[in-house]
Amino acid sequence: MDMNEQIDRLLHAEHYDPFQVLGVHFSEKDPHTAIIRCFQPHARSVDLLIDEHVIPMDKVRDEGLFESSIDRKEVADSDLDPYNYQYKITYHDGVVQTINDPYRFLPLLGEEDQYLFNFGTNYELYKHIGAQPGMYSQIKGTIFRVWAPSATRVSILGNFNSWDGRIHPMRSLGSSGIWELFLPGIKEDELYKFEIRTQRGEILVKSDPFQFWGELRPKTASAVRYLDHYQWNDEQWQESKGKKNPYDSPMSIYEVHPGSWQRDPAQPDRFLTFTELADKLIPYVKKLGFTHIELLPVMEHPLDESWGYQITGPFSMSSRYGVPEDFMYFVDACHQEGIGVILDWVPAHFPKDKHSLARFDGTALFEHEDPRQGAHPEWGTFIYNYGRKEVSNFLIANALFWLDIYHIDGLRVDAVASMLYLDYSRQEGEWLPNVYGGRENLEAIEFIRHLNSIIYDRYPGTLMIAEESTSFYGVSKPADAGGLGFGFKWNMGWMNDTLSYFENDPIYRKYHHNNLTFSLVYAFSENFILPLSHDEVVHGKRSLIDKMPGDLWQKFANLRLLLLTMWMHPGKKLLFMGGEFGQRHEWNCKQSMDFHLLQENDMHGEMLKFVEALNKIYKDNASLWEQDFTHHGFQWMDLEDRENSIISYARYAKDRNDHVVCLLNFTPQTFFNYKMGLPTGSNYEQIFCSDHSRFGGSNASNKTIYKSIAEPYGQAPYHANVVVPPLAGIILKPC
Repeated sequence: MDMNEQIDRLLHAEHYDPFQVLGVHFSEKDPHTAIIRCFQPHARSVDLLIDEHVIPMDKVRDEGLFESSIDRKEVADSDLDPYNYQYKITYHDGVVQTINDPYRFLPLLGEEDQYLFNFGTNYELYKHIGAQPGMYSQIKGTIFRVWAPSATRVSILGNFNSWDGRIHPMRSLGSSGIWELFLPGIKEDELYKFEIRTQRGEILVKSDPFQFWGELRPKTASAVRYLDHYQWNDEQWQESKGKKNPYDSPMSIYEVHPGSWQRDPAQPDRFLTFTELADKLIPYVKKLGFTHIELLPVMEHPLDESWGYQITGPFSMSSRYGVPEDFMYFVDACHQEGIGVILDWVPAHFPKDKHSLARFDGTALFEHEDPRQGAHPEWGTFIYNYGRKEVSNFLIANALFWLDIYHIDGLRVDAVASMLYLDYSRQEGEWLPNVYGGRENLEAIEFIRHLNSIIYDRYPGTLMIAEESTSFYGVSKPADAGGLGFGFKWNMGWMNDTLSYFENDPIYRKYHHNNLTFSLVYAFSENFILPLSHDEVVHGKRSLIDKMPGDLWQKFANLRLLLLTMWMHPGKKLLFMGGEFGQRHEWNCKQSMDFHLLQENDMHGEMLKFVEALNKIYKDNASLWEQDFTHHGFQWMDLEDRENSIISYARYAKDRNDHVVCLLNFTPQTFFNYKMGLPTGSNYEQIFCSDHSRFGGSNASNKTIYKSIAEPYGQAPYHANVVVPPLAGIILKPC
């Protein structure tokens, strides 16, 4: 292709390597002549500035191509340097601008980084792709890179070029599929997008998949944002986290949707920034005694009603919540108060919005081409192609990004079941089997194992949590033992069975006793977290308090009993916001939680006191968390009293002398001389009762010391005659 043909392709915005035309070139006919070209379609004139020399450039094409020739002998005889120059541009509206030429710089991304990305192991990809700050030849600016291997041309759009895709076409870095261009002078907060020409000649305008921040919805431009401004103050937390074993430590998680926990009363449509949330949410959580805050996805997403689970900017904190430094401040403040931060993370699927990842370069780049593999019929989204190494690298680097840049303590991986099974939410004929004819998604399984192994290698203290609703083997087992390598798994079976049980009128609960006890059959097969999550209080499922049967007093008594049942059961704990004070309405992501109830009805304030006391008794007793994942930490005292809907059991610390015995009564009947099984002949002190008057209870059981009787009862070798309060539980400890 001769130079005229190349120029034509450039002017028609079809050139894959604009550096072949623009910038400095040496004449083949006259090796002493340097030719410098620029394309400025909005310019009236362009002057070439070399040192103090001003050289008018010739407009050689009406479309806006300007050119100057410099004699290299003159360059040698003077201080003129054809590689060190600027353009002085006079636009048609009279505005004058002096710029450095983006087309004078050599490729900047190293071959090793390109190779590792294509191989799927460039784990710090977020430091190379997207909009990165840089200084080259003493010139500050931003280097833009994007992966679009099937594109025929990629350009950067922004206010700096009137959003004209002809002005800043990028250079293709060959087989890596990465495009690159350094733009001198582009500073933080500059808006930009990528314009992509497909092999079919279509023009796509896309946000940056690696954007670190962007415009507030419904706008979709990416923003140049550097993430090195914040000075962290969580060294003590990081050091202590490295010494802590999360499996034998207390873990009580408060799940929060940051856009609707509280709103600004003066502007109820506005989300609070994370700086504002830090001042309100952190003291609240600390007072209640939760050990962690889990946030629904904070990544950029176009639709509020998706709650953040349909993400268009996986590396971008949503502009709904302020700027990145606001979130860094929030995490830092949590750590300084001894509270860990877990993020919901969504590698299972992504939305079909045209400005985002969907058919990014005109092909199924991040997704599968075949909708039987690449489209999610239930959610109307695309499924990531885990078998493509660059896509796997993209997702693993994204997980590491939140741990590295934002100091996140854990990731709760959403919708793992949908990743594991090729036929998830599909009918026969709507899915393709794996190479062995099975329904398991082998590529997704390999991706998950790869993800967990890298995260635990680089950040050993991370909480990797799977939201997985099936009986898939070894979700929280190490990958080298045939598992998926997660640290924890949500116990969805416990949640469904327990809520189903509690929704029954107490008179019928004896017929559903197995729902209450079945979870102990498999309780130690995984490292379980017991969730009462956001999914259970939306879409007609009602709030927790509204699920409970009976009058208002019984509803609150049942809710206290539900939470006590969860806190006493083996496994770590998670409670969605509102459950701690008895939110009456279903969760609505468009409005604040009903905190006004705390002033309007004492029962809500008493519920809050109960949760605070529950977390305290939990953290104060190692028997309730030190052996969550082994049968050595649990012993039934009596699981067969179906007629009275009562169960009792002991929980043990590693030192079996350190134990508690819990009895739970799921009926409104008070028992005044009930035989409660005990594991030893010691005297036992009642250390907690959910029926206490300060929690709004009837105070039916206020005796503090019970004497053991050397007579077996239930599955226990001893027993005591105790007072059992209605719709309540008691906890005894040897004294």
